[in-house]
Amino acid sequence: MIEVPPGFGQALDGAGDWIADLPKLATRACATWQLTPDGDLLSGMTAVVLPVRRADGSPAALKLVWQDVETRGEPLALRAWDGDGAVRLLEHDPDTGALLLERLHARRSLLDVPIAEAVAVAAGLMRRLALPDATGFRRAEPVDVTAENAAVGSPAPSRIAEAATELGRELTANAARLLVNEDGHYENVLAADREPWLVIDPKPLSCDVEVGAVALLWNRIAELDGERGVRERLAAVVDAAGMDPELARNWAFYRAASAWPWFSAQGFDVSPGACETITRALSPR
Repeated sequence: MIEVPPGFGQALDGAGDWIADLPKLATRACATWQLTPDGDLLSGMTAVVLPVRRADGSPAALKLVWQDVETRGEPLALRAWDGDGAVRLLEHDPDTGALLLERLHARRSLLDVPIAEAVAVAAGLMRRLALPDATGFRRAEPVDVTAENAAVGSPAPSRIAEAATELGRELTANAARLLVNEDGHYENVLAADREPWLVIDPKPLSCDVEVGAVALLWNRIAELDGERGVRERLAAVVDAAGMDPELARNWAFYRAASAWPWFSAQGFDVSPGACETITRALSPR
């Protein structure tokens, strides 16, 4: 049915058996939902997606995603949004986590449009997806950035880690209870037929909408003019999404600082540098 790409899921702890079972899971889902494969398998960090046709011939996409604390809320969030700004959920198997989704244009994302337009679209969708009822969704938890930074050799300056640890406690304790998407970066917004652009792969939270601002900073960061460019792009995000400027700045600083040790430990080439640029640009004075 499917052939899993070599190297898929290397960053997923404990996912070996699930990865080995992916062909069986795809076969099971296709049988259950009467699906016919209709294209090449696509893969990301945590999921594989198979273009399919339903029994009536309509196109769809079968998504098999590793179940963890960040991904388990996806079907619940997609149901809440019901296609309004996000990909529509057609079917869900709670036993395996398999999702049947409407098919979008997988080869065209906001990476393919000028950055000013991409920021406006993605930030607008962040606001659009923010719903007042976040019952059942995980809350943002504070991260001890100081401890995590020290555990991997202190790639971030201690003052950054300490400031982020303190700020994270304050932000998470006082966060709103909106249903929001914390991972609405440009590659997670695809072209569609029924709307120009729709969000995919959401990481839902019960939190402030401002928690998602950093996703539009550390992606396409090479197009920024250093620290000044970070602040200018953040201002554009805030304007397009109707965010609170101070809250957006604080969340972006905290999330970049808390991600810095992890990215460094994983051996990413670009991401630690992006975190450094963002934290220096937005560091509390």
